[in-house]
Amino acid sequence: MKKKEKSKERTARTIAMKGGGYYSQRTRGAKDVIDNASEMLVEAADAIDLPDKGRAIVLADFGAADGGTSESALRKCIERVRMRFSDAQIQVSYTDLPSNDFSALFKNLLGFGSLTANTYLTDIENVYVNACGIGFHKQLLPDASLDIGFSATAMHYISEKPGPIENHVHMVGASSNTLTAYAAQAQKNWNDLLLARANELRPNGQLVMLNFGIDEEGRYLGHTGGVNMFDTFANLWTQMRDEGVISSDEFINTAFPQYYRTVEEFCAPFKNEDSLVYQAGLRLISARTGVVKCPYRKAYDESDGTMSAREFAQSYIPTLRSWSEAVFLNGLDDARPLEQRHLIVDDFYKRYEDRVASDPDGHAMDYVHCYLAVRKIADQS
Repeated sequence: MKKKEKSKERTARTIAMKGGGYYSQRTRGAKDVIDNASEMLVEAADAIDLPDKGRAIVLADFGAADGGTSESALRKCIERVRMRFSDAQIQVSYTDLPSNDFSALFKNLLGFGSLTANTYLTDIENVYVNACGIGFHKQLLPDASLDIGFSATAMHYISEKPGPIENHVHMVGASSNTLTAYAAQAQKNWNDLLLARANELRPNGQLVMLNFGIDEEGRYLGHTGGVNMFDTFANLWTQMRDEGVISSDEFINTAFPQYYRTVEEFCAPFKNEDSLVYQAGLRLISARTGVVKCPYRKAYDESDGTMSAREFAQSYIPTLRSWSEAVFLNGLDDARPLEQRHLIVDDFYKRYEDRVASDPDGHAMDYVHCYLAVRKIADQS
């Protein structure tokens, strides 16, 4: 396998969410973000055109993980579509990488999971579901077939890491040429995935995208005024390197394939009339930022002392682990036995739990998103 292909494969492995339904069960904050923005999907349903006779209305959830966090919001969207077009068939396509736990997704949609026994698929007639195990940086649906595209907390992932990050594990801790390389990769990926969506969308089709980003005050996920989550990741991983638990190469090999865009970076392709995205017919309807407070921190603060610091840490760390574990696991040398790698990662998260339990002040994973609504214009002349 060529070096670049191996790099892409490793990057894909680090993007995987923790499976077995763990992701939805441990990411209440991600669901809160989607639920709070569900009206954007309803507005998109109100804006799409009457379908041609015999044509299904097509929705897609790009980067869906196990589908549990978006089910309620998609249900509201589907209900509005059904209200407008009572006889139309509705198709929902879920997309994610091949490493995704699609089994958990279908179990959730069929009500077999622990989240709910009733979903839009069990309750609403004439709705059909399929899945695609290919990343969203490429076109995934036929030309002019998509009515409403949705993505939440996913498109900050880049298709490949442009290189290691010195003394850190995330681009928010990068500087100089390293940060520039990540920014260039993210800009290319953003343009590529928007062009793919432009090809897929029907005229007057809509995109609703809730993306991790950096807001106007410089805040981002896990960095809203308290302890910086990504700095804590890097600090603990450095500690394990210095103790000899992991090697220097393993530390260097550990980096999140992510980039947090600013609002300006998100909006740039829609504002430049010379951009390929603008020329493909995509137009920005709205863009705003918002912060959703960490539900685990909120529960701790509102417990009036009935929840101990240890109990808070034990409830909080799993939500970090649900989306970050693969990065640390795959940063370790493949030559290590798999059981040993898992033990090292268990140790890493136990250290994080102990740190929070010893001093919980400032620890929280507040969600910082840019909320984008986009449409494809019907006439580009």
